[in-house]
Formats: sequence, C-alpha cells, structure tokens
Amino acid sequence: MAIVETEKLTKVYGKDETAVTALNGINLRIEQGKFVAIMGPSGCGKSTLLHLIGGLDGLTSGSVIVDGHDLAQLKDTQLTELRRRKIGFVFQYYNLIPVLTACENAALPLILDGIKQPEAHERATEWLARMGLKDRINHRPDQLSGGQQQRVAIARALVSEPALILADEPTGNLDTRASDEIANLLRQISNQWNRTVLIVTHDPRIAAHADKIVFLKDGSIVEETQLSHSNDDGEAVVRERIEEL
Repeated sequence: MAIVETEKLTKVYGKDETAVTALNGINLRIEQGKFVAIMGPSGCGKSTLLHLIGGLDGLTSGSVIVDGHDLAQLKDTQLTELRRRKIGFVFQYYNLIPVLTACENAALPLILDGIKQPEAHERATEWLARMGLKDRINHRPDQLSGGQQQRVAIARALVSEPALILADEPTGNLDTRASDEIANLLRQISNQWNRTVLIVTHDPRIAAHADKIVFLKDGSIVEETQLSHSNDDGEAVVRERIEEL
C-alpha cells in the first residue's frame, strides 16, 4: 500500500518574469514501511518536495496524497490534524525547546493533541527508551550531545505513532559516528516498526541505508534506484549513480 503518492506535483515561486519552478511534474509513489532517500544538487527541489509532502507548503498544481488524504482538499484544521497524527518531522537542527527536558520535548505533540500529561510522558518515556535514552529523560537539550538531541527529536516524531517520518538532512549537523547511528536508527524505524521514512540527504553514506533513492535535478526526478542490502557496496552504488547523473 502506498503511504505517499504525488501526481504531476509542481511548485512555482513568484510570478511572471520572477517565477522560479522549484518542482516540475513530480510523480512519486512510496510504499508503507519503506526507507526512501531523496538526493540531488543544491537547489534541485529536495526540501521543497519534503515540505509539500508534509503539508508545510502549498503546491501550485498536481496532487499530494498522504495515507489516503489529498492534502489540497483538506481544510487548515484538517491538515493540521493530519500533520500532528500521521506525520513525524525530524530537522537538521533538532528544534528542541531549551527549557524542557527530553521527556517533555518528546511528549509535546501528545500534549498539543489533548493527551493528559501523565499518559503523554509515559508514552514519551517509552520512545526515548527505544532511542537508547532511558537514562537521559530528565536532561535538557544543553545537557545532551548532538546525536542524543537528534534521538530526542526522533522520539518526538514517533510518539504520536505516525505512518510517515519526514527527515530533512537529519545528520547534517552531526559527526560521522553520530550520523551513522542516526542512519541505522532510521532504518530500524522502517524495518522494525514498519514506519515509512523519507529522508533528504546529500551524504551517500547515509543514503546507502535506504531501500530506494530518488534523484532530483532541476526540479524533476531523473532516476529512482533500488538498493539491495545483501552486500556492503551500497555507498559505492550511490556514489556511482551520483557521478553518472
């Protein structure tokens, strides 16, 4: 079953002589439980595509369907509810609230959705434990490493049990070791918990963890590459495809 479908998805910024086409007729289908990476040069439309799928920006034409819902047909309140319950967001700079503990940060989506604090904190604690942070639940962001802060952000994205996780350069602010840990964790989220993960990355090493890579160039999909994890040459395959494109 497809969790994400786009048809002739187009995004244009500006009008007339100043118009810039960020995305041009994107047709994309992402199946439930798959880990998909989006790659391409700077300015090719990677983040724009992620934002449109997440309902963070409005499309110019075409359609985006998430978990059976056509985003363009939803009212603002319905779109907000869909984002809160069906989509988890992970960003490069974590976006944690400095004065809140790890547990309070992870529980925030549930609190905003009307869940009482004891239950919200219990569910947040469960996800933080799955992220390897059981002994850090009462630490504030400034008491955590970058990798630990991103794990809190991932727990926050998962606490509402969403069908889809959208991650925009989630390892871009981390060192190599922490980046690899986050990439392995995102793959576990796909494999073990059957969540669909869509990640924007410029790093072939991170993209090599995915089941499929969608390559963008000048606002269009130029190739979709399936990866096999039966061997360890995934990164080499990704680098080769980048060079050819």
